[in-house]
Amino acid sequence: MQIELRFFASVREALNVAEERVDVPAGIATVGDVRQWLCGRGPVWAETLGAQRALRMALDHTMVPAATRLTDGCEVAFFPPVTGG
Repeated sequence: MQIELRFFASVREALNVAEERVDVPAGIATVGDVRQWLCGRGPVWAETLGAQRALRMALDHTMVPAATRLTDGCEVAFFPPVTGG
């Protein structure tokens, strides 16, 4: 399955990547699985996307929980929590 990844704000700055298209390995079925899989790319990825970090995740422009299932060609985005005022 192929998906589009997008990284925003401090996540993009830490990873030095704004977007990329990837083939996800078998067994990667949810947004949370993608997050965990990306942490395996190395220490910077693990520090930026690890479970210890408060992050928001979106699937096709809608914020979703980690258990949300992927579909082929979907867009998964990672960004820090935002506040307004």
